[in-house]
Amino acid sequence: MSSLPDTSSDAVHTADPDRLDRLRYAGVFVLLFLFGTETFLVSPLLPTISKDIDVSEAAAASSVTAYVLVYAVCAPFLGVLSDRIGRRRALLAGSVLFVVSNAGAALSTGIVLLVLSRAVAGLAAAAAGPAIWAHIAETAPDRVRGRAMGLGMALFSCGQVVGVPLGGLLAGVAGWRSAFLALAIGTAAAVPLLLRQIRPAAPQPATVGAVKAVLSGWADPSLRNALLVNTVFNAANLGAYTFLGAVLVDRFDLTVSELGLIGVVVGAGSVVGSTLGGRLSDRARAAGSAGVPLLPVWGVLLAAGIGLAVAGPGLVVAVIGVALWFVASGAFVTDQQTLAGTVAPALRATSSAWLTSTMYAGTGLGAWAVGAFADVTVGALTVGTGLALLSALGALLVSARPRRSAADAG
Repeated sequence: MSSLPDTSSDAVHTADPDRLDRLRYAGVFVLLFLFGTETFLVSPLLPTISKDIDVSEAAAASSVTAYVLVYAVCAPFLGVLSDRIGRRRALLAGSVLFVVSNAGAALSTGIVLLVLSRAVAGLAAAAAGPAIWAHIAETAPDRVRGRAMGLGMALFSCGQVVGVPLGGLLAGVAGWRSAFLALAIGTAAAVPLLLRQIRPAAPQPATVGAVKAVLSGWADPSLRNALLVNTVFNAANLGAYTFLGAVLVDRFDLTVSELGLIGVVVGAGSVVGSTLGGRLSDRARAAGSAGVPLLPVWGVLLAAGIGLAVAGPGLVVAVIGVALWFVASGAFVTDQQTLAGTVAPALRATSSAWLTSTMYAGTGLGAWAVGAFADVTVGALTVGTGLALLSALGALLVSARPRRSAADAG
């Protein structure tokens, strides 16, 4: 009598060390795609949502703010919880909350329930997201860990490239609530696969208090440098991106539909960058490089991409700049997640959570800095390229410290 192949975490540890078995991560990859879709879905639906529930677009946009704030505040604490109780429980809790939150959004008839449901979605992502990255990092064979991280990040980005247009199409046919209902159904369908692929783990005893555990990632020099670089990089990256639409409309008088196509370029660049970054990171380590030696390269490429997108001659050059911009972004995020999953194994989920929290912090700081300029085109060019190059310099410290440690160990 035949049986299904063992796709549990334990089986992953005994896999061919030079091979990535993608099917073993099918459950978490589905979740990443759904999370990516949900993260970007609200923006194109804002006009429809605001009209249907009779509020301003600014009020409807507060649902996005609720998601971001809850994630940024709660993720480090829930990352510690994942490190202590195991990935399976954290992922199951996050998945259930994600189903509830999207069902709540689908049932929303007013702004209060919509904002509340989006806050719960942020809590769900904060519970499941760090656990997903920690699970991939601790179960993928070392020689293909970057590739596994890159594939996960690419599927998250596919939520923007594929999931959002599909959600928009569904919303156009059956109403905006149907898009959130589809996310709830898709997540519920993925739960049995998650339960099969991720086995229960024994809880880890708490050796320090919760607050100290949350802050412990900052005590590790490599992680601290990585988090600081992450903040600066995303101040340039997503801070400048906040104003990209306004810059392109001002320069080339683009329509809303044309800006939507720019969004597809953004997502496609992220997919390519995530995949490329993971593969190149694995090759660099296989060749004897420690850490993530390509981080500085992504900072320089980001500066070039922003410069071309914001100030390059002609629309074609600007679009090429946008593509380079998000190739760098996707590759950088993949490398950072790989680093967080490797440097401090006991803090994998906590470190991953801090990466996202510092990303949001950097985005806010960068957007504020760009907005302080009278001309946002000048602001995006100055802040974006300047901070991107600064992040490249900081990344040299992040990539150099593991090399020094390896040399000392030898």
